[in-house]
Amino acid sequence: MATEVRKIGPLGPSDNNQYVIVDTATKQSLFVDAPFPSERAIDAAKDTTVQRIIVTHRHGDHWANIDLVKEKLGAPVVCHEADRAPYEGKVDATVGDGDDLSVGDTRVRVLHTPGHTPGSVCLLVESAEPQVLISGDTLFPGGPGRSDSATALQEMIGSIKTRLLSLDERTLVYPGHGDNTTIANARREVAAFDAKEHPADLQRDVTWEGS
Repeated sequence: MATEVRKIGPLGPSDNNQYVIVDTATKQSLFVDAPFPSERAIDAAKDTTVQRIIVTHRHGDHWANIDLVKEKLGAPVVCHEADRAPYEGKVDATVGDGDDLSVGDTRVRVLHTPGHTPGSVCLLVESAEPQVLISGDTLFPGGPGRSDSATALQEMIGSIKTRLLSLDERTLVYPGHGDNTTIANARREVAAFDAKEHPADLQRDVTWEGS
């Protein structure tokens, strides 16, 4: 297996997941998110050389242990420009839609999926078999991420439909919290959501089948 995606979690009061994307041939890796506590994920990356620490979006539960993670791993911290401001002193560079974050033969592509936050990103590990989507807090089994307004919810649903549901149906979805799902399951759930009418002010915690 040329690419390994290591999932560590649930972690801390928000039951976060962390990920280490490893190119098994070179032992280079990418480290995803920095919730509290991050020690288990740091241990999971010890047999690799971490090239970047990528934070999927700006919410505090994904940044809580960034100082420890950066100190222990010695790698640059990156996020999307739209989510950089709250952590200006901790971010070394930004990423944008379509950017290539590959390590060795492991191919990783950034997908900008705004809605949960303006700078939310997902990471598509194209070289995994089947390919893996690390979806941050954009897409979960059963629903989208939490939204702060009806406009944000519609933006997030648009991101999911245009950027994520077009992926191969076998794609595994590894979210920022909770269990995994697949793009095939997400397509069915979104279709059930679309078959119903919804209030114009729908927002916050939404489920595909229950809302």
